[in-house]
Amino acid sequence: MNTFSQKLDLRQSPIAVGFLDTPPEGLEKWTGAVPAGCAFWRVAMGGRAFYTVPGDHFNCAVGSYTHALALPPDRGAVLEDTIGFMVGNGYIQIAEVSSIPVLPNPPAVIAYAPVGEAPFDPAVVLIAAKPYSAMLIYEAALRAGAGDALTHVLGRPGCAVVPLSLNTGSTVLSFGCKGNRTFTGLPDDELYVAIPGGKWRAVEYALESILKANSAMEMYYRQKLESITPAGSDRPL
Repeated sequence: MNTFSQKLDLRQSPIAVGFLDTPPEGLEKWTGAVPAGCAFWRVAMGGRAFYTVPGDHFNCAVGSYTHALALPPDRGAVLEDTIGFMVGNGYIQIAEVSSIPVLPNPPAVIAYAPVGEAPFDPAVVLIAAKPYSAMLIYEAALRAGAGDALTHVLGRPGCAVVPLSLNTGSTVLSFGCKGNRTFTGLPDDELYVAIPGGKWRAVEYALESILKANSAMEMYYRQKLESITPAGSDRPL
């Protein structure tokens, strides 16, 4: 696990996601079926580097949609059927569909790897983190000019956090969604942070100063807490 992960006590490595015209040299091709493209996140966070082609993503109509991958004719109605099922069960409202982020262009290859091992330039760096670590990552993104004080936070679908970060050029957050959490095993106490790939190194560099600043502020706040908390009480006035 890389230094960034160790400093933040991340359970799994941040991963690079690349949208490419050709497979990266030396990277293995994915074989086998997965229920959704977000399942590749879990594999890469576990330490594996590989690339996929559009057909590897077709088992999830929504994920194919967010990644601008047109389903083949024999699956042409799956997206509409899936959305209809979601709407019919009260999971989404039809008006939400038009606001879902989508990649600007369909990629020929989608590559995944732990960020420190990626033999390609990441379009987005994706991190699964607890809220406290996500706070520090976002503060580092602000310091690095890779985020906005008023940020984008995405709910469903979780996979859309990748095009959202790419399209806005900004660090964004996602709560995940029921499908994503089912297919990736994302723990209940974690969420996603997505960083534009071109700004990743600046965020990584800025983390050290953010950690030092938060350590200083914690000491300050604890002293203040002790100064205004009555003896024997665990709550400030």
